[in-house]
Amino acid sequence: MSGLVYLIPAALFLGLMGLAAFLWSLNTGQYDDLDGSAERILFDEDEG
Repeated sequence: MSGLVYLIPAALFLGLMGLAAFLWSLNTGQYDDLDGSAERILFDEDEG
């Protein structure tokens, strides 16, 4: 039972850190161009 005293706050802290990382990635524009990377492989850019 004493292990829950450590595990519950640790789980809450890790969950909040994951949520903060997700919100940070939304604010920095990580999900703005989802199709660009998928279509980039179709084009040959080695024109040299």
